[in-house]
Amino acid sequence: MNARSANGEYNPWLVAMVVSIAAFMEVLDTTITNVSLSHIAGTLGASQDESTWVLTSYLVANGIVLPLSGWLSGVFGRKRFFMGCILGFTAASFACGACDSLYMLIFFRLLQGLAGGGLQPTQQAIVLDAFPVEKRGQVFAITGITMIVAPILGPTLGGFITDNFSWRWIFFMNVPVGLFAFWAVGKMVVDPDHAKAKGLLSIDYIGLSLIALGLAAMQIVLDKGQQEDWFGSTFICVWATISVSCLVGAVFWLLNREDPVIDLRLLKDRSFGLACVMIFFVGFSLYGSSTLLPILVQSQFGYDSTLAGLVLSPGGIAIIFLMPIAGKLVARIQARYMICFGMLCLTFGMWTTMHVTPQTDYNAFVYFRIMQVVGLPFLFIPVSAVAFSNIPKEKSSKASAIYALARNLGGSIGIALLLSYVTRRQQLEQSIMATHLSTGDKIYHATHESYTQAIYSHGHTMVAAAHAASGRLYQELLHQSTIVAYRDTFAAMAVLTAFLAALALWMPPNKTGKKAAAAASAAH
Repeated sequence: MNARSANGEYNPWLVAMVVSIAAFMEVLDTTITNVSLSHIAGTLGASQDESTWVLTSYLVANGIVLPLSGWLSGVFGRKRFFMGCILGFTAASFACGACDSLYMLIFFRLLQGLAGGGLQPTQQAIVLDAFPVEKRGQVFAITGITMIVAPILGPTLGGFITDNFSWRWIFFMNVPVGLFAFWAVGKMVVDPDHAKAKGLLSIDYIGLSLIALGLAAMQIVLDKGQQEDWFGSTFICVWATISVSCLVGAVFWLLNREDPVIDLRLLKDRSFGLACVMIFFVGFSLYGSSTLLPILVQSQFGYDSTLAGLVLSPGGIAIIFLMPIAGKLVARIQARYMICFGMLCLTFGMWTTMHVTPQTDYNAFVYFRIMQVVGLPFLFIPVSAVAFSNIPKEKSSKASAIYALARNLGGSIGIALLLSYVTRRQQLEQSIMATHLSTGDKIYHATHESYTQAIYSHGHTMVAAAHAASGRLYQELLHQSTIVAYRDTFAAMAVLTAFLAALALWMPPNKTGKKAAAAASAAH
């Protein structure tokens, strides 16, 4: 692979790798602090609830900038905007690591999210313009590694760094990576004419304000909903009302603008619109399952943060190997069939995880995780190929922003809804199991007697032993009801993904197949 072509431009594969480094770093930071919050809270003298704002501040800021990145690219020029995001993200990362109070950390995480929000969609737009259409399947394999593997490896890397060094190095390690990416992008990336700076001709203050406030309010509702009992809380009702009002108002406003900040008219294209729906649920499944499994193994099986992360990492390795295969297949097989297959794989993975029991060991959890994610390469790449099949190059930045927003919203909503579902199913399963905690139940009576005799044999009185046996049985009730609640949640995800597998067959046919394969062969 030559570094430069005859006209002096750098090889597009090198360009894709360079811009993906920056995006990988940013996506990694969406999940890398998940398993480190208790350490951060302890170091900075904060409560566990207060420390969750370390996550929320980043996600809120990230969500605001994501849909605006296409417009900002047009204002500053795509390359200049991308480099500014890298530099801002790197500086904010260093500041996060150097913080000595929680409020400072939250502030700099907010800045980190604002700077990083433009990296994902801008990376995708740069890559799309660097390659011809017939090679996009292979290119999406690179961006897929960035978007899918990074959030999977985040908790593993975060747990390892926190347990063996300090949580501060989670942020400090971004500095050398960011400086290298800044230098490499400046050297290798060239803006095409349609991506050059157009200047700040006008500012849509109303559209910007509605989007920013609506998305920020939505993220607060999603992050604090379960903790505040959702719509039983005045706090949540107020923020939900603000979010809905602003977002509905933004839709009407943007659809009536000639050059809107976010071009919602792109969703009228059936391929792009349905692809955004599919990538929403890919994010829903990826981020949701990446959150549920570590919580399950840490809370019910006693895993530390490093071991919980190691449950996820083999699945990330499997994705890295499968991405190139899926990238080549998308040029030969209709994307909708690949998406259907990927959703069925996801369904099987969720169905497999339903079989978790109190005796499940580490190897079984690793197997469950691999089964959950093995279908993702066959989802992300064909969905991306369908999404951008009809999008003109001059619209690629704005389309990438909407597409990235759909994926991230799917992740945020998936995490919030699935954690809430687990809690509610736990309460239901606990009440069902509690009906068997009576002396009239033969199994309960026999188990209680066995526990009582075992405790009595260690020198306790019979009365104390009976009380301790009841307490032990109640703890076992909580343990088992929680595991069953997780099983119920994975079952619900299996039903959802099975429905999406059927929906995928209704997606419009794309232009790949034999003609695309012939074009790809000619290009090689």
